[in-house]
Amino acid sequence: MAGNENVIGVLALQGAVREHLEMVEACGARGRIVKTPSGLSDLRGLIIPGGESTAIGKLIEEYGFTEALREAGHDGMPIFGTCAGLIVLAARVSGQHGPLLGLADVTVDRNAFGRQVDSFEAELPVEGIEDPDRSFRGVFIRAPLITQTGEGVKVMARYDGGVVMARQGNYLLSAFHPELTGDQRVHRYFIDMTAGPGSATDTEVD
Repeated sequence: MAGNENVIGVLALQGAVREHLEMVEACGARGRIVKTPSGLSDLRGLIIPGGESTAIGKLIEEYGFTEALREAGHDGMPIFGTCAGLIVLAARVSGQHGPLLGLADVTVDRNAFGRQVDSFEAELPVEGIEDPDRSFRGVFIRAPLITQTGEGVKVMARYDGGVVMARQGNYLLSAFHPELTGDQRVHRYFIDMTAGPGSATDTEVD
């Protein structure tokens, strides 16, 4: 990468791409729409947004992203999956599902909170984000739930008996949509992850 520019990519196959880009840039980083595997080069981090997880998984395969994303994850690139992005990153999903990247050691219950008409918002205490005494308003849309976590997965937020936000090393996982609020704290947390070893978030999470 030329210079020290902090470029955060947003995988633009489906979902809330524009909203994530706006949040990234509001936090002072540069956002990049990623439509081909070559767009992953020189990124400090990548966001996989929400949408329809089965469709996103198939598009990842169709556009040749599967191995490129796995390689990026294994090489330590911070990757943030929200809602459907969380499902695609997961190692296991309850019930039938399409292709998964299998990068995060979690089991996910897809659409755990019901259909789109069952969407809701909830105040969540989130461990590790700036100003933890102020809750974060989580927007849940056909949201998944993390039902099991493997070794090394740090739980950051819970709701309704399950995990709705977690981190495992360079993977950040959210069942809700932080890009649909005006609250920048979750995106700032992820951008700080891209600073590498020694960053504030690097010391906060096991």
